[in-house]
Amino acid sequence: MRTYRTTAVLLGLLVAVPALGFAALPQGTSTKPATSKSSTPTKATAPAPAVHATKGVIKSVSDTSLVISRPSSKEKEMTFMLDSTTQKKGTLAAGATVDVRYKTENKQNIATAVTVAEKKK
Repeated sequence: MRTYRTTAVLLGLLVAVPALGFAALPQGTSTKPATSKSSTPTKATAPAPAVHATKGVIKSVSDTSLVISRPSSKEKEMTFMLDSTTQKKGTLAAGATVDVRYKTENKQNIATAVTVAEKKK
């Protein structure tokens, strides 16, 4: 008799708890996730190009390009394109050691940030 009563109470709770949960929803609220009903198809965005980083010594610099040498690397020299969005910290001059963050687009290295490293004393 005791197990029959316990079973009946548990079944009652199983039915009552979800019913109380639905009763708490405001009127007009659906339990289904909202879907966008846009008439224009969404465009798939291309992934952002990966950002790389390297260090080197400036060999030459102009308004639109930067060439650094990396003696310890397999690729001794690297050329970067500079544009108006490139963040420059410090004075870019030949012989200065720099940290360069860049992305590769159309087989060109485009510098996103160039930071002149402080000389160690």
